[in-house]
Amino acid sequence: MDTVVDEIAPDTYRLSTYVEPVDLVFNQYLLMAEEPLLFHCGARQLFPLVGDAVARVMPLERLRWISFGHVESDECGSMNDWLAVAPRAEVVHGVLGVMVSLADLADRPPRMLTDGETLDLGGRVVRWVDTSHVPHGWESGLLHDEGTGTLFCGDLFTSVGHHPALSTSDLVEPAMVAEDRFHATALTPSTGPTIRGLAALEPSTLALMHGPAFSGDAAAALEGLGACYDRRLADALEETGAARRS
Repeated sequence: MDTVVDEIAPDTYRLSTYVEPVDLVFNQYLLMAEEPLLFHCGARQLFPLVGDAVARVMPLERLRWISFGHVESDECGSMNDWLAVAPRAEVVHGVLGVMVSLADLADRPPRMLTDGETLDLGGRVVRWVDTSHVPHGWESGLLHDEGTGTLFCGDLFTSVGHHPALSTSDLVEPAMVAEDRFHATALTPSTGPTIRGLAALEPSTLALMHGPAFSGDAAAALEGLGACYDRRLADALEETGAARRS
């Protein structure tokens, strides 16, 4: 395996590793600023590869912030490895993530952000957005880089296969194919509305964890994904109701 580095927006680097046995790319995103931030740590087993990739862009010890969408090994498994090589680094996450898991799991006390709170990286501002249970995990959330218009989507729009760094192709249909394979999304009444609500951020780039970064009509992609989950919930409720009536 190899971790490939591409700049997908100004001073925003996609670090991508294709893992053939599961037919998925695993992406981290490095935001360069006075206080650099890494969104997604990667699994512990991938730390040597991802660490080497970050080192192509900057010295590892410069890393200041570590964040991710939710507590899952591919998002934060190497969290403490990063804390060990970057003495000033802190984990930053939403209130639920810190209270429920990260205050105990992280080797240094994490910083919590409330829904909508911003973090100044020094000439670059990112905003934390709570998305509880979307796509999964009580503590789920996303980051929006207001300067570049990049929304770091975590597991939203997951698609299988090996992808280019930046794409303008449809994201919704591949995401539904992957959903049929993995059944990873928590299907609740808030799933569709939460995803559609992200369109209000007016992102211009969607930075996927499992897939390409997307440049195009991001709001339409978010609206389309939310609508798909609305339909899936309605179909599931109809099937449940029919089963009860029969």
